[in-house]
Amino acid sequence: MTASDVELAITGMTCASCATRIERKLNRMPGVEASVNYATEKARVHADGVSIADLIRTVSEAGYAASIPAPPEPEISDRAPATGDDPEIVSLRRRLVISGALALPVAVLSMVPAWQFEYWQWLALTLTAPVAVWGAWPFHRAAAVNARHGAATMDTLISLGVIAAFGWSLYALFFGGAGMPGMRMSFTLIGSPQSGGHEIYLEVAALVTVFLLAGRYAEARAKRSSAEALRALMRVGASEAGLLVDGIERRVPVSDLAVGDVVVVRPGEKIPSDALVLAGSSAIDAAMLTGESVPVEVAQGARVTGGTVNVGGMLRLEITRVGADTELAHMQRLLEDAQTGKARIQRLADRVSAVFVPVVIALAAVSFVGWLIAGAPLDLAFTAAVATLIIACPCALGLATPTALLVGTGRGSQLGILIRGPQVLEQTRSVDTIVIDKTGTLTTGRMTLEDALPHAGVYRAELLRAVAAVEIGSEHPVARAIVAATSDPGSSALEGFWSHAGFGVEGAVAGAVVVAGRPEWVRAHAAITMPPDHEQWIGKAHARGATVVTVARDGRLLGSLAIADTLASSSVIAVARLRELGLEPILLTGDGPGAARHMARLSGIDIVHAGVSPKQKLETIRGLQAEGRVVAMVGDGVNDAAALAAADLGLAMGAGTDAAIAASDITLVSNDLLSAVEAIRLARRTLGTIRGNLFWAFAYNVAALPIAMLGLLNPLVAAAAMALSSIFVVTNSLRLRRFRPLPAPATGASES
Repeated sequence: MTASDVELAITGMTCASCATRIERKLNRMPGVEASVNYATEKARVHADGVSIADLIRTVSEAGYAASIPAPPEPEISDRAPATGDDPEIVSLRRRLVISGALALPVAVLSMVPAWQFEYWQWLALTLTAPVAVWGAWPFHRAAAVNARHGAATMDTLISLGVIAAFGWSLYALFFGGAGMPGMRMSFTLIGSPQSGGHEIYLEVAALVTVFLLAGRYAEARAKRSSAEALRALMRVGASEAGLLVDGIERRVPVSDLAVGDVVVVRPGEKIPSDALVLAGSSAIDAAMLTGESVPVEVAQGARVTGGTVNVGGMLRLEITRVGADTELAHMQRLLEDAQTGKARIQRLADRVSAVFVPVVIALAAVSFVGWLIAGAPLDLAFTAAVATLIIACPCALGLATPTALLVGTGRGSQLGILIRGPQVLEQTRSVDTIVIDKTGTLTTGRMTLEDALPHAGVYRAELLRAVAAVEIGSEHPVARAIVAATSDPGSSALEGFWSHAGFGVEGAVAGAVVVAGRPEWVRAHAAITMPPDHEQWIGKAHARGATVVTVARDGRLLGSLAIADTLASSSVIAVARLRELGLEPILLTGDGPGAARHMARLSGIDIVHAGVSPKQKLETIRGLQAEGRVVAMVGDGVNDAAALAAADLGLAMGAGTDAAIAASDITLVSNDLLSAVEAIRLARRTLGTIRGNLFWAFAYNVAALPIAMLGLLNPLVAAAAMALSSIFVVTNSLRLRRFRPLPAPATGASES
């Protein structure tokens, strides 16, 4: 079987460098182009003349497992498994809890001489053995896989450090003097190399394992949550449909629908699949897919998209596309394609370890061989080599990222900012462009009465009462906005109501006939004449993207209303502050040019891309990146999900759709654009803290490397240096708790 475009599920990856190694192996095959996504654990492969079996075998030879992923089951798509149910996370949590419980008494016994009773070292050995072997097994296994393929990662150094500390402790206990009754751990800054056989490093092996397991557990949770985007997008679709067979309606799963089937969709139900309207008229809320704030009027002959919501009358539809051919399925593929690009972003610790790990291993080997060449005894050479590995073992490095993330994200949650994980922070410092969606991001996302123009001799209150009295009989969002803006809608005065789908409404109010709807329809239906100034006002309202409702009573013009989405009160301030952070704002929306330019002008944005589809949004993001820009994206709809995933930094409004939130890197719970400013500030501050932590995590150890290589470093000094670097890392991270939002301007604009 030959492959053209194939998707493979990959298991066994432990870090982003694993994805890079698999990708490199696949791309070495003739006619193969592969991209491996560490977050989703999938490989997307384009191959000519290569069988799927060969692709799977190549992945296997690299030390990992590959398979064809099973298709998603529609009946369980609404039940995404909880993060805690993931087998990998459950296993890591179990290892972390058990290892932590065993390591704590070992650390206390080793570091508090007053508590070191007779034969305490053997109890410490009993407690440490399960931690060093079973608890650290994920690191040992990954190190073995890397070694078989000539690679070294942070797992390699962790495994070597734990094995060295535990192995030397065994040697000291069974063959040295450390196993004698009454043995005590002494502490001197500079130790005698010949005393190495009387010292044990059990607390080092145990604590290193616990610290690194905590970091791996936090990373696994972040990686698991990134896969929620596709499941959230699947949940947008309907689960059942009303299928018409011989004139009888019966409920069937959407997966049973076929092209040509006829279905009935009632008000409030989702369109089950892409379809053609055979009968009926209604308003379709497509905001989740298109970002349009105003429902689209549809009638016979119109095409509708699966996943949109019928908010008006009953429709009879003919299914035109099902399954993978639908627009929603296409958006799912766009999202997954966009996420694949993120697999190339390396974790900071892995990038540093690419140089640090081989250097430390080489230095340990040089120390061992150097002492032997100098004629030193074997135990002296081994002591120096082990001390070199231990002092360099990345105990604080394991805390550097998780602790800063823990404090930074905790502070962020207090401010309504949810940061997904370390991969989010790498690009925040270099982001130079921020792309902003309009509806629900720059604006409130709610239809409101923007303006009203009463006809000559008609008071504004009279106009509002008349139109509200008839619109109260409609469930259309425009009608609800009008009624909400009227203090006394006068529902009791409505004596009759007729809806003209796609055009307007008509009602009998206190013995008079009131007509409200599209200006051109009202003019023809009520036989009224529109004054030139009224026509001009309507034209200006349309130009800025507002929906105009014209009202007539008994053949006499009462006036017109402009209904529109409104600019959020904090948007102007937010755009200005984004510029102060060095970001160029760009408006990107599915709305028409008039509404987009109007909102851009009000908020202070110069560059506008309007009327774009979800695919065009993704192309716009990639186009900006191709120009060399580092792009952040703020959005809230399903239509933004692929663009959010493709952006270097994706920020989703908390009131947005699940798909947008799952595809984003940062979620803004407060649903305020000002919180995007604080999110970038906090992300940059957290990244700076992580980089500072990484520097000091290495600085303490690297400074002691020459002493360790000379065989003069007491093992307790190595443990103390690691403890000190860990304390510094934690203390430095805690400073993030003092992060404060920028003060609100004197104008009283909302703050994040």
